[in-house]
Amino acid sequence: MDAVSRRTILRATSVAAGAAAFGGLWSRAAPPALAAANPYRDVAADARMVWKRLPTNWQEGPFLANGYLGAQLYAGKARQVLKVMLSHSQVQDQRVRWEAGIGLSRLPIGYLTLTLAGAITGVDWTLDLYHAELGGTITTTAGSVGLSAVVHNDLGVLLVSLTPSAGEAGAAWAFQPLESATTRTVRKPPEYVANPAPGTGDGYCAQPMLAGGGYTTAWRERAIGTRRLLAATVAYSFPGTTHTADAVAAVGKALAANPDALLARHRRWWNDFHQRSFVSVPDKRVQRFYWIQLYKIASATRASGPVVSEWGPWFPEVGNSWTAVWWNLNVQVTYPIVNSSNHPELDAVTETFRRDHANLETSVPPAYRDGDTYALSHPGDWRLRPGGTRSVGVPGTASKTDQTGNLLWGLHNVWLSYRHHLDRRVLRDVLYPTLAKALNFYRHFLFTGPDGRLHLPLTRSPEYADAPDCTYDLSLIRWAAHTLADSARVLGLDEPRVPMWREIGAKLVPYHESAADGVLIGDGVPLAGSHRHFSHLLWLYPLREKNWERSGDRDVMTRTFAHWAADRKAWHGYSYAAASSMSSVMDAPEEALRYLKFFLDRNVVADTELTANTMYREGTNFAIESPITAAQSVVDMLLQGSGGVLKVFPSVSATWRDASIAGLRAEGAFLVDASRRDGSTEFVRVHSEAGEPLVLDHGITGDIDVRDEHGGRLPWRPAGARRIAVGLRRGGTAVVTPRGGRGDRGPRDVPALGPAPAWGLPN
Repeated sequence: MDAVSRRTILRATSVAAGAAAFGGLWSRAAPPALAAANPYRDVAADARMVWKRLPTNWQEGPFLANGYLGAQLYAGKARQVLKVMLSHSQVQDQRVRWEAGIGLSRLPIGYLTLTLAGAITGVDWTLDLYHAELGGTITTTAGSVGLSAVVHNDLGVLLVSLTPSAGEAGAAWAFQPLESATTRTVRKPPEYVANPAPGTGDGYCAQPMLAGGGYTTAWRERAIGTRRLLAATVAYSFPGTTHTADAVAAVGKALAANPDALLARHRRWWNDFHQRSFVSVPDKRVQRFYWIQLYKIASATRASGPVVSEWGPWFPEVGNSWTAVWWNLNVQVTYPIVNSSNHPELDAVTETFRRDHANLETSVPPAYRDGDTYALSHPGDWRLRPGGTRSVGVPGTASKTDQTGNLLWGLHNVWLSYRHHLDRRVLRDVLYPTLAKALNFYRHFLFTGPDGRLHLPLTRSPEYADAPDCTYDLSLIRWAAHTLADSARVLGLDEPRVPMWREIGAKLVPYHESAADGVLIGDGVPLAGSHRHFSHLLWLYPLREKNWERSGDRDVMTRTFAHWAADRKAWHGYSYAAASSMSSVMDAPEEALRYLKFFLDRNVVADTELTANTMYREGTNFAIESPITAAQSVVDMLLQGSGGVLKVFPSVSATWRDASIAGLRAEGAFLVDASRRDGSTEFVRVHSEAGEPLVLDHGITGDIDVRDEHGGRLPWRPAGARRIAVGLRRGGTAVVTPRGGRGDRGPRDVPALGPAPAWGLPN
């Protein structure tokens, strides 16, 4: 680059090298120094990941993706080899006669190798989140190579540009396929065999599948003076066999295009993405982590593509047995951040249920498949198929499982999408019909006990114990019954099932409790040891059935949470994220930050770890959900919108005297900007997309001004301490400030508490 801004001077060397690697062709896009001040760009740039030494595996390396094609860079087996591991979120087997983790398993693809003349002695890499570009240099005993890489957002092609020194002019690319077989060993049938060996051609490797179809990796290089541009991609087709032609054509199209134009298109999407919302907090380690998770989930998923599996679009090449989509918590905790950060373009959950809901019947035990009952077993594939004869089992029998609640919890994500956008099409076409069939599964088994209450026979609380009246299931049943009845009202339907749903909600047995432990796992089953899964606490979070503001709810919330949190030996990353969010909704900001920081500080618990590149391992398994759900924990400190009250800075630690948010989305289809300066809220700006009633907990002490977006005064009425009710029309905006204050400020990167290292391998 020919200029750099003050905010980006520290990354000048590696980014400039990356830009030069594209032969100057891609460097025509205006660098940050030539653009107007932009806090979105600057904060995303500050969250850049840095590598000062060569990463050795997926837990350390930089990662690129566009929701489909993924790439990770790290050391090869030989000292002179760089490995670029490829994966693709659609590439899976199609042997549906076996359960999804085996027969519909995600499949290894292979990796590119860059073989250099000399041994690699060092790297200086930067992953620029704002542009989703990796740039820098590789130093070897024979010279150096300038490198820049993107997975092009629109084309789904990996583009890697090299600028080798004279001693590395012979650096050569090759591709090494991996065996096309599941890496899962659990319940793997003895008759399972790998797919056939691949066929190779000029610049491609074609992998057929025994079930039909297949996938092809294609790669080609183009010389640009002394510089070189590699294009590589993976194409998948089933049941058709167009994958080879598709892959070769995609590579050819990319290399035939103007690299400047390609990069401009890629950057445009990512720049727009990062400017949809904004978060800045004084703990820069937390702030950078948050922005990396937004980059990660945008890399991992798109609304039109597969819902995330445990790998996302990346492949962990050693010891991973989680080869499909896990619906017993993993998906459910990954996606809420796409709503609060204002990214509906990433909501693959809603679109998955819209597209593939008919496949949910295959998870219902055969005796209960009546055309009006749905369930969701796991693991499954991204088309909601469990594979084989797998089902959620029958409550009250030996076939029971801990999967009966999977579908209701998954549909709660759809409900969150609806509540954050108030798109009635989501409610009418996706949530309402699917939720009714999901609740019907439980209706087959609910029975009236001697107490006149509806009870549930023996099910299994996820990952813990069998229990009648299992709290996990009861909380989801209660939520579903109330949501269906209310949805019929919102949609204006003359629905004959409403009395039945209301009866379920009214007669369902209360949660079983003890004086010491709060809510139990189920009837007669206490939580007797450390438990990573917060299944018996769903009613607290995320269902938010109990409300901290109701004094009658506080005691049971406190007792149950305290008992769960007292023994954390078995907790995993998502446990700490959930504990942080629960603390936030219980008005305990210091505890919320403590739980979050324990996780972000990379403490190892139960052989789990947040890795150097913010990925997450459980044993040797790659599990994508824990870091991403921790980003939602950050939002829960800054903004909450359930229970009919919009709360701004509801759970901010006293150590965070400054904070700035913009474009965060809350239930009720509200977009919120706000600033906290020196311990006080200086303004709150709320834009209403749907005209819903607004009760705002603005947090401002003393007299206030409430104005519209043009500065005119808005009528309001008090609704409690530091709360107001404002009647906003659809498209209207309310700006609340201390009396005489300014509300026209934009987002800002707030002052740092102190120095914080970059994520990656910065030293």
